This record gives sequence, C-alpha cells and structure tokens, in this order.
Amino acid sequence: MSMRQTRRNWLYWLLYLLSIAILAYVLVYMPIPYLIYKPGTAEEVKPMVTVQNGDPSESGNFMMTTVSASYANVILLALSAFDRDAEIQDKDSRLQGRSEAEYAAQQVYLMDSSQSSAIEAAYHHAGVAYRIVPNHVVVMKLLPDADRDLLPGDQLLEVEDKAIQDHAQLRSLLEGKRAGDTLSFKLLRDGEVLTREVTLIPITDPDTGQQRVGLGVSLATVQKIKPDSPDHAISFASTNVGGPSAGLIFTLEIYNQLTPGDLSKGYRIAGTGTIDQDGNVGEIGGIVHKIVAADRKGADIFLVPEGNYEAARAKAQAIGTSMELVPVRTLQDALDYLDSKAVKPVKPKPGS
Repeated sequence: MSMRQTRRNWLYWLLYLLSIAILAYVLVYMPIPYLIYKPGTAEEVKPMVTVQNGDPSESGNFMMTTVSASYANVILLALSAFDRDAEIQDKDSRLQGRSEAEYAAQQVYLMDSSQSSAIEAAYHHAGVAYRIVPNHVVVMKLLPDADRDLLPGDQLLEVEDKAIQDHAQLRSLLEGKRAGDTLSFKLLRDGEVLTREVTLIPITDPDTGQQRVGLGVSLATVQKIKPDSPDHAISFASTNVGGPSAGLIFTLEIYNQLTPGDLSKGYRIAGTGTIDQDGNVGEIGGIVHKIVAADRKGADIFLVPEGNYEAARAKAQAIGTSMELVPVRTLQDALDYLDSKAVKPVKPKPGS
C-alpha cells in the first residue's frame, strides 16, 4: 500500500469519526429550546406526612399526581411527536425570564407554602387551634450586582451569629451598614450548612426611590403553622417534588389523620389542586398528564379543581379510564363527596 493511499485511508477514517461525533452531538447533546411534558407519577402521600397522635388507619389511600418535564434533544423531540401523551413547549414559557436555579428555588418555595396552607386548612376544618410563625428566609432571585456567594434556594440562617427568621429581622440587622461592608452569613444549601462572606451593595427602593444597602437578592419568608398543642404537630418528609398543586391531597391526608373515621373508605383517591388557608381549591397546570398518571396507578377517584374539569374530562374520555372525576371548588366539596361514598366492597380472593 502506497504512502498516499495510507494517508487517504487515515483521512477517510478521521472524517468518518468526526461525522459520527458531530451527528451524536446534534442528536443527543446539542441544546434546543424545548421541553417535553409527559405523565409523571401518582404517589401515596401518607408516607410523606406525620401527624402527632393522628389516626394512621387508612383502608385506601390519597395520591398526589405529578407531571414529568425533561429538556428535549433532537431524538426525544422526534419521538415525542408519536406519543399522544407528550406535550412540547418552548423552554422560555416555563422559565419566564428566570434562570433554571431561580425556577427550581421558586418550585421548592411553592411546595413549602402549599404544605403550610394544607396544614392550616386541615387545622381550621378540624377545629385545631394554631398560630402562624415565620420559619426561614430563602433566596429566590439574584440581581445583576449581587454577591455570587449567595445562590437561589439558599436558606439564610444567621448573619453575624444572629438568627434570621423573616425579612424584618434581616432588615433590622442591616441597619447602619454601608455598601461595601462584608457580613458573615450562615446558610443552608442542598442540606449542608455553609458560611459565606457577603458584600452589601446599594439598592434603590422601587416604591420610594430611596437608596439603602442590601444583599441584591429577592427573598421570601417561609411560614410555619404551629398548633397550640404539640399533640397535633405535623411534619413533612422530603417529597423531591416542587410546586403548589399537591395542596388539596395533602390537606385530605392530614384531615383524615386528625379526625375519627377513614375518609378513604378503601378507595385509591388521586387528585390535584392548590389550597389556601380557607380551603379554596385552585386550578393547576398539566391536568391532562396527571389524569394519565392517576389512571396508570389504578386510581378509583380523581379530585379535580372545577376550573380544570373540562380538560380533565376530555382526556379521561380519550384514554377510556374508569376513574370517577369529581370537580371541587373547596375542601368542603371534597369532604362532602367522600362522606357520601359507601365503603368500597372488598373483592373476594380467588378460591375463597
């Protein structure tokens, strides 16, 4: 084989491997601005909720439903075109100008808030006396000039060894400070307690136009609902799920444990919907995917916010589910419906 032919063969193989690498990058790794939404899970919430001295007996279960969202590549985008349960959306429609870290921090905050609202609504309906107290402050968004030692999702625990529980405490601790001053913050990030030196920056108050010093971040205070008696204390395990849409189902699980009897009556009860302290149920996104997720888990009943009912009913008909769809506007609507249900008959075992 001549030297020229050898070089030609090497060049051929080099171009071949380069073409394969480029094709793999385009199909799998090249970022594209789309998300694929699909049915997620229907998970029992009882293992997520602990009610002190509550009645844990439940012949059925309450299930929260979720939507799966994944960043698309070219291959997934093409495959989703043949999946009737997949929905393609522009990534910007989800982030709405936020970074991915800021979006994730917001979803965790909304989940924390929905759990607090669920506890409050359940206490209110069960006649349990309670009070609302600030629990912690979380970083939601960074301004362009903010110190990058803080990140979205950080929980601020202390500044200069003084505890922080709400905005007012933080503002008080920053009084008399100047732009350029550096303060020591203790914070919780991804389950780890860290110490960070944060430099204060000048901030213009959007309401008054006056300047003050601050961290250059948007903050939110997470509140905690505490019963007057510790006998009714409630805690949540980590759900690894964000957003506010499990509020109704959390409330029903808590109320079921706080009160005598078994609301589930042997049924697999899925559902979705936000909840507020007065028990009002709000609309959510992704209802069509949650209907599919609940059907796949064998749910008997699906509690759906009234505003989402038509879309839910259309999807239920399209997939031919036998689930009973129940539109609700309030927690009381859900309680009245469950109270009206007869206990689910137990099917005899084969051969019995």
